[in-house]
Amino acid sequence: MNRRTMRTDRTSLPAPDREALHHAALVYLSRYAATEAGLRSVLERRIERWARAANGSDDAVAAAKRAAGEIVARLAAAGAVSDSAFAESRARRLARAGRSRRAIAAALMAKGVDGETARQALPSDDAELAAALALARRRHIGPFRDREVQDEAARRRELAMLARAGFSATVARRALVMPLDEAAALVDALRR
Repeated sequence: MNRRTMRTDRTSLPAPDREALHHAALVYLSRYAATEAGLRSVLERRIERWARAANGSDDAVAAAKRAAGEIVARLAAAGAVSDSAFAESRARRLARAGRSRRAIAAALMAKGVDGETARQALPSDDAELAAALALARRRHIGPFRDREVQDEAARRRELAMLARAGFSATVARRALVMPLDEAAALVDALRR
């Protein structure tokens, strides 16, 4: 098959129907965790690719997008797509990676999770401290530094590093002065 034949075959592609979109949604969900907005976006990108390749009419594109919205709503009602489950899972993973509550909330909202669901999934104050300690461990600062820092400028740099990551000054100060054994225990508890 040469390029010219492929081009004519592409223009005769039928519009994605409900069955094809439903199958595409299930295949996507079998590989990736997604929010309702994220799944809708995936299906709409598929429809737009078809429209560009096959010169689809505006009516066909609109009908396919409506079908995509209905499929996402049906999958959400069945529990296959859950914004709250996605938010809780992603929030736990990001906290274990050393992300602050602010960074977690921003990441969840970027994925299409509404503000209230994101707030409910945010880690507690103890988990926030443990996340700051996880970042401190990864950056070798605070209780995890190799040698004692006597320089006040170095302490301010460490505090600024945690502040730039989104941790409050109170949490950052607590994380930087915590004894090593207690800090390691909190990080290990967060990872479980």
